[in-house]
Amino acid sequence: MSDFPKPGHVAVTVTDLDASRTWYRALFDKEPVLDEDTGTFHHVVWAWPDGFLFGIHGFPDGRGDRFDERRTGLDHVSFHVADRAELERWASRLDEKGIEHGPIVDAPYGSGVAFRDPDNVQLEFFTFPA
Repeated sequence: MSDFPKPGHVAVTVTDLDASRTWYRALFDKEPVLDEDTGTFHHVVWAWPDGFLFGIHGFPDGRGDRFDERRTGLDHVSFHVADRAELERWASRLDEKGIEHGPIVDAPYGSGVAFRDPDNVQLEFFTFPA
C-alpha cells in the first residue's frame, strides 16, 4: 500500500454563486474549467497543473447562512507557499485585489495569513518554518 493520498480537490458551498464566481476568479487569476448546473446543484471548478481542483457549489435549496468554522465540519482551506517571502508577496497581492486579510502570523509550526471569501469561508496562505 502506498502512502495515504493527498487531497485532490476541495469544494465549498456558497450562497451567491455569481458573486463567489467573480471573487474566486479574481483571487485565482484564472478562468474556471467547469461551470455547470447538474440539476441538483451548480458547480464552478478551477484546475491547477498538478491536478488539484477547487470548486464552489451553489444549491437552489441552500439555507443562505454564512460559514462559521466553529460549526462541525470544515474549519478552513490552506494554500501552501514555498517560504515566508512568497507568503509576504501573497499578502501584498491580496492588498492589490482589495481582499481583507489578517496579519501574517508566525507560529512554531509555520506562518500564515488568513482571509475570507464572500460567505465567510476562511482561507489561508501558509508556509512551513525555514
